[in-house]
Amino acid sequence: QVRLVESGGGLVQPGGSLRLSCAASGSIFSGNTMGWYRQAPGKERELVATLTWGGTTNYADSMKGRFTISRDNAKNTVYLQMNILKPEDTAVYYCNLRQLSIGYWGQGTQVTVSS
Repeated sequence: QVRLVESGGGLVQPGGSLRLSCAASGSIFSGNTMGWYRQAPGKERELVATLTWGGTTNYADSMKGRFTISRDNAKNTVYLQMNILKPEDTAVYYCNLRQLSIGYWGQGTQVTVSS
């Protein structure tokens, strides 16, 4: 079993920053891809960014330039640095890990951008 635990969400003013973390544990194989997705109120879950074990990134267009994904393979942890946050970034952010064609999800962490 793979377990994913997110942290770092909270309330921030527009223009502010947050850093999300996701620690993976369990039966984790080298070569996995980790990433972040989000679900805003009234909307479907959408891609934020993914990062392969080897370092290849993929960002949704709306996140480019403001969000940065990174990972520490030794710690099985993925991060999301979120800058210049906007009210429309308000959502539950979910960590994802994919290996052997199977995806795993964390419980989500709430990010609220409001003045």
